[in-house]
Amino acid sequence: MNTRLLSHPLLIVPGLGGSGPGHWQTHWSERFEGAQQVVQENWDRPDLCAWLARLHDVVDKAPDAILVGHSLGCVLIAHLAQADPHARVAGAFLVAPADVERCTGLPDCLEAFGPVPRARLPFPSMTVASTNDPYMEIGRAEAFARSWGSQFRNVGERGHINIAAGFGPWPEGEQILSELFRLIDADGSATAAKPFPHQKSSNEFPLTR
Repeated sequence: MNTRLLSHPLLIVPGLGGSGPGHWQTHWSERFEGAQQVVQENWDRPDLCAWLARLHDVVDKAPDAILVGHSLGCVLIAHLAQADPHARVAGAFLVAPADVERCTGLPDCLEAFGPVPRARLPFPSMTVASTNDPYMEIGRAEAFARSWGSQFRNVGERGHINIAAGFGPWPEGEQILSELFRLIDADGSATAAKPFPHQKSSNEFPLTR
């Protein structure tokens, strides 16, 4: 399989239930060199303190990475930024954040994840949302992005941007991710940022083609 080298490694942060085989997060963890998933002890019974401690530990061991969150993983990243605004995070790519404050039918264990932190994130970020996501109204998603100081991308009717919605490989997401890399490099706030894409050999190629 061809892998792509990025100027910052990716830390994949799944949500409730994890991101199993076929999910775009799993594809990215295999596709991008140096990417890794943040593995939680119990995917089906999220515990905010335990999940946050695990994310913090992985971030400490992989400084200047980009956090790639999906659903509840986006909320977890917001909690990390609130708990440790000086964590060495290069940026965050937040896809289909879950509205743990308003969405009905979610497990009771998710109540601890609310309220969702609204403080501006201390690193560049991009929020990607769908107009028919059953777990977040598009207007709420845009409001969260505005509070976080995040670039916002409305990708239309894409459901929860997960396997149930047909994702699989997500080339459109890779294109949007490349925009975040450009924001990070332009921002200059990430340590040791390199020109995007960083190519070391003829076998490596850019994120976008």
